[in-house]
Amino acid sequence: MNIVNKLTIRHLKQNKRRTLVTIIGVIISVAMVTAVATLGTSFMDLMQRQSIASDGEWHVLYKDVNKEQLTAIKNDKETKKLVVSRDRGYAILEGGQNESKPYLFVKEYNAQGFKQFPIELSSGRLPKASNEVVLSEHIATNAKVEYKIGDQLTLEVGQRKIPAVTDHVFEQQDPLQMDDQKISESLINKTTASYTVVGFIKRPTWEPTWAPGYTIISYVDESTIGSNDPVNATVVLKKVKGSIYDHAKDLAKQNQIKSPQFNNQLLRYYGVTNNDNLHRTLISLMAIIMAVIIIGSVSLIYNAFAISVSERSRHLGMLASVGATKRQKRNSVFFEGIIIGCFSIPIGIIAGLLGIGVTFWSINSVIQGALGLEEKLTVTVTPLSLFIACAVSMVTIFISTYLPAIKASRISAIDAIRQTTEVKLTGKAVKTSKLVRKLFGIEAEIGLKNLKRNKRKYQATVFSLVISIALFLTVSYFTDNLKKSLVLSQDGVNYDISVSLSGELTQSNQRMLKTFSSLDDVTETSVIREIGMNTWMDEASLPDEIQQTVKQDRSILENGKYPIYVQIHALNEKNLKAYAKEIHADYERLINIEEMTGIVIDTIPYQDKATGKYVETMAIHAETGQSIDLNFNYEDGEKETLINKVKIAALTDNIPMGITPAAVGGVTIIVSEQAMDQLLNDKLQKYVQTNLYLKTKDPMKTQQEMEEIKEGNLFIHNVYQYRQQDEQMIMLMSVFTYGFIALITVISIANIFNTISTSISLRKREFAMLKSVGMTPMGFNKMINYESIFYGIKALLYGLPLSIAVMYLIHRSMMNSFSYGFNLPWISIIYVVAAVFIIVGSAMIYSSSKVKKENIVDTLKQESI
Repeated sequence: MNIVNKLTIRHLKQNKRRTLVTIIGVIISVAMVTAVATLGTSFMDLMQRQSIASDGEWHVLYKDVNKEQLTAIKNDKETKKLVVSRDRGYAILEGGQNESKPYLFVKEYNAQGFKQFPIELSSGRLPKASNEVVLSEHIATNAKVEYKIGDQLTLEVGQRKIPAVTDHVFEQQDPLQMDDQKISESLINKTTASYTVVGFIKRPTWEPTWAPGYTIISYVDESTIGSNDPVNATVVLKKVKGSIYDHAKDLAKQNQIKSPQFNNQLLRYYGVTNNDNLHRTLISLMAIIMAVIIIGSVSLIYNAFAISVSERSRHLGMLASVGATKRQKRNSVFFEGIIIGCFSIPIGIIAGLLGIGVTFWSINSVIQGALGLEEKLTVTVTPLSLFIACAVSMVTIFISTYLPAIKASRISAIDAIRQTTEVKLTGKAVKTSKLVRKLFGIEAEIGLKNLKRNKRKYQATVFSLVISIALFLTVSYFTDNLKKSLVLSQDGVNYDISVSLSGELTQSNQRMLKTFSSLDDVTETSVIREIGMNTWMDEASLPDEIQQTVKQDRSILENGKYPIYVQIHALNEKNLKAYAKEIHADYERLINIEEMTGIVIDTIPYQDKATGKYVETMAIHAETGQSIDLNFNYEDGEKETLINKVKIAALTDNIPMGITPAAVGGVTIIVSEQAMDQLLNDKLQKYVQTNLYLKTKDPMKTQQEMEEIKEGNLFIHNVYQYRQQDEQMIMLMSVFTYGFIALITVISIANIFNTISTSISLRKREFAMLKSVGMTPMGFNKMINYESIFYGIKALLYGLPLSIAVMYLIHRSMMNSFSYGFNLPWISIIYVVAAVFIIVGSAMIYSSSKVKKENIVDTLKQESI
């Protein structure tokens, strides 16, 4: 070790406080990078495990393959595991008590399938032969049909179709096909199959709650598959990578197999997607966020090293006076960075992992309890995440030390010893406006001159504040957009169970709906009557998408107007009153029968099939007070009739529970029961659909209770799985992103405190001089307060435009996969403005309180801190 490096180590030891502050700054920065990298990998790992627990582990599905094609798939170099399965079809469940679920659904797996899919055996054993079967416990609890191990089943297994109407073969994802509350489908191509019951399983998690068949599972032996026996081949790959899509399609093409299906839900948690727009969105967002993090880290560490070099300037000057070269002085700073990095990076990585571990430990029980997750958040450390943390930290330290090192190499011996480069005074440099003194007093003028005189330290502090503002606002905007995009891409199901019936609502049906609503586990209900009507709209009122179509072909207009479908939904008194309050609408006006009024859903989400983008658009361009004609076409061929007019009482994007807004080209209007009664005449009653929507603590138990007590033509539809998946994703994303915001906020505050407190500490002699010439404690406090204000204003003037620019870049990145307007997060901006002055003021007061305790004479004698 050369003499300069030894002197650098000695200097670090002698200035323990400054060294410790620098090390802590680097540790915080490394911990932040580590935490972000680990948070991302841990979140993706959780979603992978949860998806596998719910739907099984598989990547590619080849449907209806023959024996030769199956062999080709099995021998493919990318295939790790192969599951052979077959959907035998449906058979009538004799004696079943659930009218909405009249079938048994026969599914066959090979031995590997029992391992790859979540099949939970409750009693007996799994099938080992094609004539053995395990039954779902749901058959006994829901259909009230009891079977025992050893029972023989003879089934007529066929396919679900609606003959002479459609060629589509309905599967488990398709609910029971009904027409006027009567089953419209039937079983065709039936074959006889005999089975022995060898066990019972829990209701499969991958069976939709609305599926018309109870799952029973048998065994398929690969060796007995004939050359013309079609089966499904489900593949688990050796390595999940981006080429999976092209490789699977090429394999299918080479072997004349139908186009493969992909487990996109699981694959996207591996970071693999065949959606180019989504891929571009993810890459650009990762680049922007990582750039923001690195810039924040650099600012934090740079300030520490810049201040350290500023303090060492006299020390480096003395080295120069005894022969140290520019290279030696520059390398001295780099060596300091290496020493601090060797201590800080390992501690920072450990601190980041511990912080994430404690966070996961504290929120796991809450998340599992609230969302019913089977898996826990665990700290997932991958070599790549550690490499990223180390690489980013080392690059950050290098960038942070580079400019101070260059500055150190240029310090001449005389300038460094005399400290002439630290403060350069000219009349122009420290000139202030007379208005400042006139409005705020001499203290403000002195404070502003101090900032101008110590321009470098002032700029370092402002830079630190600007970066902190940009960090917080950028991540906050990123979080809001992430949640918005998630909501747009979800199904929008906001209830657990729906009960529907058509035609006039009889007293018997009313009593039944009330009974359902009063069940023990039900937490929220909404009864909604709905009817579809038509209207004609002016071109200016049409949504943008239809306006574009009209511009291309004006012949679709009739008398300058375009036909629009109108959904009328009537909420009951309790729900309408709560909804009106939530969107600030006048409830009394809504129930006034003298004039029919309604609330219009003016903003709707949809997925553009052409581009694959999720779009948020205006359903109608209208204003409150505008009237909409309500027309109806009767089935008897009568001419379209004007039924009534509805006046818009409010416009909103808030959608009540149970209501799915009309697609582009349609308008959804919420009215009161009184308005609906006023609208309907005797001929319209039969066209009304009545729905009850429920939220419940235990959807499966509630559905069972409803099935047992229902009477008449009521159709019960349980969709809690969709809602659960939506809420799980949104809740987990909130934990991830708000945890990120909390982390960024702590880093920003630490950055500001570190910079300002150091800056104040370096000005001890300056403050002592001001006190020595008569500045009072009150005057000193006023000066510090004005400096805080100047810091805050300057930081906001630079920070807000910079943040808006970065937010717009994020918005443009999101527009690769989504389409909605660019809106500034005004609430976050207000928080930032207030926080900047609070944090800066607190840091200034905290730092100056220490300076006040210093003895004036001792401080003036002091060469350095």
